Amino acid sequence: MTTTEFEAVIGLETHVQLNTKSKMFSWSGAGYQKAPPNTLVDPVSMALPGTLPVVNKRAVESAIEIGLALNCDIAEVTKFDRKQYTYPDLMKGYQISQFDEPICTEGWLELPTEVPCRVGINRVHMEEDVARLIHIDSPTGGVMHSLLDINRAGVPLMEIVTEPDMRNTEQVEAYITSLQAIIRYLGVGTANMEEGSFRCDANVSVRPIGSSELGEKVEVKNMNRVRAVCEAIEYEIKRQVAAIKRGEKIVQETRGWMDGEKVTIAQRSKEDAHDYRYFPEPDIPPIQIERKWVSEIKSEMPELPLAKKQRFIDRWGLSNYDASLIVDDRSSAEYFETVMKSVTDESKSAQADFAKETANWLNGEMARMMHEHDVGSIKETRIKPSSLAVLVRKFQKREINNNSAKRVFGEMFDNGADPDEVIQRLGLAAVGDADELTPIIEEVLANNEDAVADYRSGKTTAIRFLMGQVMKATRGRADAQAVMRLLGEAMDQ
Repeated sequence: MTTTEFEAVIGLETHVQLNTKSKMFSWSGAGYQKAPPNTLVDPVSMALPGTLPVVNKRAVESAIEIGLALNCDIAEVTKFDRKQYTYPDLMKGYQISQFDEPICTEGWLELPTEVPCRVGINRVHMEEDVARLIHIDSPTGGVMHSLLDINRAGVPLMEIVTEPDMRNTEQVEAYITSLQAIIRYLGVGTANMEEGSFRCDANVSVRPIGSSELGEKVEVKNMNRVRAVCEAIEYEIKRQVAAIKRGEKIVQETRGWMDGEKVTIAQRSKEDAHDYRYFPEPDIPPIQIERKWVSEIKSEMPELPLAKKQRFIDRWGLSNYDASLIVDDRSSAEYFETVMKSVTDESKSAQADFAKETANWLNGEMARMMHEHDVGSIKETRIKPSSLAVLVRKFQKREINNNSAKRVFGEMFDNGADPDEVIQRLGLAAVGDADELTPIIEEVLANNEDAVADYRSGKTTAIRFLMGQVMKATRGRADAQAVMRLLGEAMDQ
């Protein structure tokens, strides 16, 4: 048997940290990433005796938003449970989570893949994050000791569990990036894997193609990048197929991804699995979720990326590629729409042309400059949408050529300059009028008789040399298309 005789069955479990101001069950600040160790603490997050948890209302609203965005059913009654296990980063000796009555169930997410794929969402449940262990290495190797930072303890978490509906890493990557975009559009989290606010575990099994039975599931952990998740799954698929071909039995276990070695290693077998001994959290009564509350939350949710992309395609004729890049970030999509307000009174075809040119500048020069200057959001740039609209319009009308337009854009990016002022100050207005270009072209032809003769003898590439001379004479301000046309007409006579 070969790998082509098998198919993978993949499900994901994703933990999403919410960016609420305070923690899930206490009043300490939840923005732990840049805080000094053990400065965002309180009696509840420190698990001092006699303390009582109080549910963060905003965290519950965020969970409902996530559930609605994932087409889930929102529970009318949900409750919290104690999940028992002992580990140094869990001060209470148990975690407040949700077991049999999660807040959201039975949803789905449509993936923007070439082959349509709908991934079922089994559940979304609320819980609290644990503290952070910092391991100090010994000079002789191994861990000398570990330090405990309580800041992260109690930060609100959502766990999103899919059905085993994915079959390859293209779908896995599409699911992760789609979920990240939704989280960011909703504004409920940063969904940043590198900083740990978005953590993904994969459940992987393989089975013969055509079989409906599920193979033994292996859970893979310790992936901190989208690419690492895909690499770990690809490795695990190959490992399991190879083991089956050798006649070995796949063991249900937890494996860790070693990013440096690009392999998974066994961490815990099924026999060693925890019995979490869930029971209802006695200090938190069940939460009643009224339908009116759900409707209010839904009415305030923003348009989600997939719907926004389709609207951009339908309304302005953007390509799938251009629309996907623009809506990848909510602020960029809103910026684009603000630019487009300048042409709302024009014809549909004119709006489509303007949209395409605007997309070219946003996905091209704007993206390049933001990357070059390490600017994370288009909101942080100095270019006003109205100024970009002016530049795009001038470039469309060839009142300024490509090189000059990029020069103007650079000044706009650096200091928020007005495009009209820059064009006038630097003398960048395009020379495109035939009356203005004709004497310049005649002079260039008179001074370059050999190139003219080469062109007329069939060496058509000579026209590029002549165009360069015209551009030099106009200090780069001539419209290239007009120059080529007028040169051709003059030499073909």
